[in-house]
Amino acid sequence: MLNMKEKYLKEVVPKLVKERHYKNTMQVPRLEKVVINRGVGEARDNAKAIDVSAAELAEIVGQKPLVTHSKKAISAFKLRGNIPIGLKVTLRGRRMYDFVNKLLNLALPKIRDFRGVSPKSFDGRGNYSLGIKEQLIFPEVDYEAVDMVRGMDITFVTSSNKDEEARQLLQMLGMPFRKEG
Repeated sequence: MLNMKEKYLKEVVPKLVKERHYKNTMQVPRLEKVVINRGVGEARDNAKAIDVSAAELAEIVGQKPLVTHSKKAISAFKLRGNIPIGLKVTLRGRRMYDFVNKLLNLALPKIRDFRGVSPKSFDGRGNYSLGIKEQLIFPEVDYEAVDMVRGMDITFVTSSNKDEEARQLLQMLGMPFRKEG
């Protein structure tokens, strides 16, 4: 079985060059990075929640997450300034391709009643965002050890600045887009 980077280089690039009539292989859009964000709102009341969530996210992606802090106090959310409220990880290179492979081939098919991801979640600049409601779809997560179901936002940043090129790239890599209409 080809890993995701080999698949990109040996299958996707030649196919895109042929279909889109690129003059050079460097014009072919590529996946530059994958950014995973997770809000941990309960960390406001429970200081341990951020550590548990960070350990879980590190196990899923294979890299230690960065703890993000609140910028200012918002009394409506009972939020003080500069307290830890989220996690983020930026994956590049081999870790990025390994994570994308795991997400597309192991995690997404585990979602109940899964009919594909929304084709409308592009930002207009060739980047795609995907929200996941629960971490239990990843094989590394031990169901018994989960204290609370937490989701995450995953953003695929491509070198393309057109949504259609990025959609075609992600589709060729194996992203299961839902058929609209």
